[in-house]
Amino acid sequence: MPVFPFMTSGVSSSCGTPIYTPNARVVNGEDAIPYSWPWQISLQYEKDGEFRHTCGGTLIAPNWVMTAAHCISKSRTYQVVVGEYDMDAEEGSEQRIPVNSNDIFVHPKWISICAACGNDIALMKLSRAAELSNTVQLGCLPPAGEVLPNDYPCYISGWGRLYTNGPLPSKLQQAILPVVDNQHCNQKDWWGGVIRQNMICAGGDIRAGCNGDSGGPLNCKAADGRWEVHGIASFVSALGCNALKKPTVFTRVSDFETWIQEVSGCEGDPPGGSHAWKCISAQLNRK
Repeated sequence: MPVFPFMTSGVSSSCGTPIYTPNARVVNGEDAIPYSWPWQISLQYEKDGEFRHTCGGTLIAPNWVMTAAHCISKSRTYQVVVGEYDMDAEEGSEQRIPVNSNDIFVHPKWISICAACGNDIALMKLSRAAELSNTVQLGCLPPAGEVLPNDYPCYISGWGRLYTNGPLPSKLQQAILPVVDNQHCNQKDWWGGVIRQNMICAGGDIRAGCNGDSGGPLNCKAADGRWEVHGIASFVSALGCNALKKPTVFTRVSDFETWIQEVSGCEGDPPGGSHAWKCISAQLNRK
């Protein structure tokens, strides 16, 4: 079955607790409350002298961003924008931070011609640390190995197209995407065996991620009230972004925390927990 990558200040350093509370009652996709997903970043590439949005991502430490491997091209120059909400307006909260090409780390088992093979994850070390504020905060990662149950409510956020071949929104969007466990997601009339253990499905009705959401977070609220990033938006069906019984597929973050720690030198505080990651050593010099 063909699949398409999306291509398409006195502030605590804790994570997953936005100052501006997300509207968790939204069912269909709509504008997010400004800065309610403050770990959401815009990954942008340079073309014709200007930077253009290509993917989302998550700020997991002041100088580290997590995104999808399929968002990365060796030939491009990137910057990360934190504190972004409305791309058509200069709001004063934005921080534009360059990324050096040698500081981009794609998972070694990622195969660029096979999105369905998994391992669609990359890390980017920022050329300077983001300044945390009311509008820029860190995303929590879930405990290693955690798997959410079927129908667990999560939210996708991003600046992706509103529907297949539709317009790109200027304001950050969000939509509820309940988790679909792998047993359901691999049913014959769903994804038919494509989904691997290191992936997570969410959605499956008219709500879905779309082009431009790639690399962005699947935000799920934990029992302690923190929001954790359980998924990295990876691919949708060739039938389109909103195909019935074809949930959006995400990289399962909890399966990659050892790799994240090895590359970044960061670890959970406490280790293995869902609190802010602390970076205590230099990253490994490898891709």
